Amino acid sequence: MKTAMVFGTFDVLHLGHVDLLKQAKAAADRLIVVVATDANAQKVKGQAPVHTQNERRALIAHIDLIDEAVIGDSADVYKVVRELQPDIICLGYDQEAYVEKLQEMIANESLQIEVKRMTAYKPEQHKSGLIKSYISNMV
Repeated sequence: MKTAMVFGTFDVLHLGHVDLLKQAKAAADRLIVVVATDANAQKVKGQAPVHTQNERRALIAHIDLIDEAVIGDSADVYKVVRELQPDIICLGYDQEAYVEKLQEMIANESLQIEVKRMTAYKPEQHKSGLIKSYISNMV
């Protein structure tokens, strides 16, 4: 049984996230989603998430495509990869955080993990930053 893993903040869920999850699930039999900790979300996005890590994990866990939803580790973002050892890591089309050293970590740990970049789904419309900006301009 193949397992795919996806990482993300998943603060404001939208159809782009759902499409990412569909693509990842199509690549494997089992899908694990790793939700960024509040500290890592703040570090990567430059602002605190709207929802806490526990709220974001609880929300995403209700999507039927997902077999397991876990919260990442603030001190070692690759810890969950070492522990759960997925067959495939599916990256979002624009995902950059922690990607640079991912292949290096996989090689150094002698893990047999394929890294695949997923395609975008209407990025001009379904992107968390755009949605948050739109909402803040309404207030």
